Amino acid sequence: MKRCYPWLICVVAMLMLAISNGMTMTGITAFDPSLLDEFGWSRGQLKFRDMFNLLLAAALSPFVGALIDRIGVRTLALFGSVLLAVLYAAYSQVHSIAHVYLIHVGFAAVVVSSGLSVAVILVSQWFHTRRGTALGIALVGSSLGGMLVPKVIVALLPEHGWRGSFLLMAVIPMVLFFVCLLLVRRPSEDMRPWGEGRASADTRPGVCSSLPDLSYRQALRTRTFWALALVAITTFWGIMSLSSHLILHMKDLGFNDKQAADGMFLLFGLGMVGKFFFGFLADMTTPKKVFVCNVALMSVGAVIIALQRPELLWTGLVVMGLGWGGLYAILQLQIVEAFGLSAAGKILGTISLMDATSAGLGIWLTAVMFDHFGNYRVAFIVIAVLVVIGLLASVLVRDERRRAFVASAGGTAGDAAVQRGIA
Repeated sequence: MKRCYPWLICVVAMLMLAISNGMTMTGITAFDPSLLDEFGWSRGQLKFRDMFNLLLAAALSPFVGALIDRIGVRTLALFGSVLLAVLYAAYSQVHSIAHVYLIHVGFAAVVVSSGLSVAVILVSQWFHTRRGTALGIALVGSSLGGMLVPKVIVALLPEHGWRGSFLLMAVIPMVLFFVCLLLVRRPSEDMRPWGEGRASADTRPGVCSSLPDLSYRQALRTRTFWALALVAITTFWGIMSLSSHLILHMKDLGFNDKQAADGMFLLFGLGMVGKFFFGFLADMTTPKKVFVCNVALMSVGAVIIALQRPELLWTGLVVMGLGWGGLYAILQLQIVEAFGLSAAGKILGTISLMDATSAGLGIWLTAVMFDHFGNYRVAFIVIAVLVVIGLLASVLVRDERRRAFVASAGGTAGDAAVQRGIA
């Protein structure tokens, strides 16, 4: 048991992400048709909540590190679980759009206290080696939430209605609360991190760890930083807008509730497959090739979905999901390899702030465009155009650490090395 405990922590982190992400951002969209029918709100009014949620979570994210240092991941995870249960119970009693917005203020706190940053730090505390594999397992949770939460909600709605279903769903984060209470702890003399005292096994063949890291300011002056930021901005707009509106869109196309939930399951299920497959492929070839391939797949999927053809929708979801899953995993790897670890936290945090802002605006503006045009055609064309722009930006990514090393060393041999494919 003690030997396997770090891997049990990975499973807990995976559940944490599945529940926090699925119940606050992706899976909750299964309630959208019921809320719109009940209150007659426009889609723009309803989806403003998601933009508000993402922007507030992004604004709170810089304070997560200080909170973790002060009170620890266990306390934050317990707080987030209870808060999510309370907010779902409150959702069952809403009678105005203002109530919804207030609840989503709380959802932002849930995302911060039991979301990605806390899960990553929790896992990192328990692994000195095999950390990449461990984080990969934990990150599957974000896909699991999108896959499973809508299907649970759709199964509950016919018998319990949307108010009763919200109350029943509040039980899930309370189960997470007790799981965290029993299992989440810091490493100790009795329970040691995986690989303590051993050299890191996460260094991939071909990666030169002796190259100097770039500082945050140096990174901001490179084309790679802005290329990665543009890829994140355009693709997060695309995937978050699509997933947030997919159930409503499929209902508009004539699919039933179960088929719409199956669409979410397919999109996030293929995303989960993409995380594993393309992560493995990145070890076999260069991460940049896989990175560009991922954005290309997303571009093809976005174009297929923009055609608004019901018979092609499933194909578009498969291609888009595979590309997104791989991109989600490889984007962070690209940041580390391009700039090193020294400033990776600041760089990733800055890009995360940009992509969260883009995702929130995308969800809301997609709804506004639907309200204006009466369908999603223009909104999904915008998504396709943006992802294609991200594809063009992805080819500009390069290994900035190696370029900086070559530039400082000088010489013809260094220039030749850059020309052999580093640029």
